[in-house]
Amino acid sequence: MTPKIKICGITNLDDARLAVALGADMLGFIFYAKSRRCVSRDAAAAIIRALPATVERVGVFVNETAPVIRETLTACNLTALQFHGEETPGFCRQFTARRIKAIRVRDAKSLRAAAEYDVDALLLDTYTDSERGGTGKTFDWSLAIQAKSLGRPIILSGGLTPDNVREAIRVAQPDAVDVASGVEREPGHKDADKLRRFIEACKTN
Repeated sequence: MTPKIKICGITNLDDARLAVALGADMLGFIFYAKSRRCVSRDAAAAIIRALPATVERVGVFVNETAPVIRETLTACNLTALQFHGEETPGFCRQFTARRIKAIRVRDAKSLRAAAEYDVDALLLDTYTDSERGGTGKTFDWSLAIQAKSLGRPIILSGGLTPDNVREAIRVAQPDAVDVASGVEREPGHKDADKLRRFIEACKTN
């Protein structure tokens, strides 16, 4: 089965429209000031208003307060919330929108905490000391197979590119894949050729 495709770090309408036209299922908007792909609430809302309603709009937050998350959810008409910090299971549980918890994977031990989260999907990203995501680094994809035993849909992230995503899908068998830096020409701006090749590779796996 072809995994769903999430293009993250969207900062402008041209990239959003291109991703959708090429077949992306989900777009990620990062509301974290320290990210090189941060987008303002107003800018994200304007982009989302111009998109088809069928596209899933994911807001990415890192240790944000619940009121700010709720305000952003409404203002931007988001369909899902992605928690990419140290949010507790209880914190994530309070929201009624579709919830995705990012787990920063270093080894098999990293998956232990994931079992505590009653969320709609787990996003597995590569652990680094310096950044929350968008590092361009992969982790051991076989760990995604282990994560499936938790009974949550798995979104594979971390260092995916047009050149390795087909193999990543074969090994990890994820429900969805997530990419940011692997299809960029610079942080926050997508490369049209990389984007096209990435999505084609996902759909011809």
